[in-house]
Amino acid sequence: MGNPGPLYHEGSRELQDRFDSRRIADRLQEVNVRDTFNDEQREIIDNAPMFFLATADAEGFPDVSHKGGLPGFVKIVGPSTLAFPNYDGNGMFKSLGNVLVNPRVGLLFVRWGDAPRRVRVQGFASLSEDDPLLGEWKGAQLVVRVEAERIFFNCPRYVHHVEIVEYSDYTPRAGHEPPVPEWKRRPEYRDALPARDLEEG
Repeated sequence: MGNPGPLYHEGSRELQDRFDSRRIADRLQEVNVRDTFNDEQREIIDNAPMFFLATADAEGFPDVSHKGGLPGFVKIVGPSTLAFPNYDGNGMFKSLGNVLVNPRVGLLFVRWGDAPRRVRVQGFASLSEDDPLLGEWKGAQLVVRVEAERIFFNCPRYVHHVEIVEYSDYTPRAGHEPPVPEWKRRPEYRDALPARDLEEG
């Protein structure tokens, strides 16, 4: 898909040398960084109700977004490949628009609770409106596949103890019709909505 380049660039190295962390940074890369998912990473991702997606536009200007669903909405479909649905949002397509002009992405998965863990995935994303998985996610507009070039755990020491009380009522799932978001009923947006939203509202 492409060459991700070295894990550490000159900016990383400058700070590693300033804070005497070059040796541990190299050891962490040697021990932790892989291009395939291990069993623990699969378990964390398979059960994730959310993750953070980082993208950048053609000029390199960054963006980050929260992606949520019910556990299982992200699927590992190959040794280095994962897939997730794009659900209806605000229609800006900031993240996925970036993917069309710059496929490099970063994903951060967090396992909250008593045994916190962080999994980072860096790779190249692609979009499909006719992916075979599309029918497996109710409400999906298209499928995003990520071919991972780097997969690694991160130190979880600053992950706060967070518990999910309930899943969002807006989350698409079988046998449930999500409500229309309140903002789509507001007059300042109403006349600009896609036809499908006017039909729902």
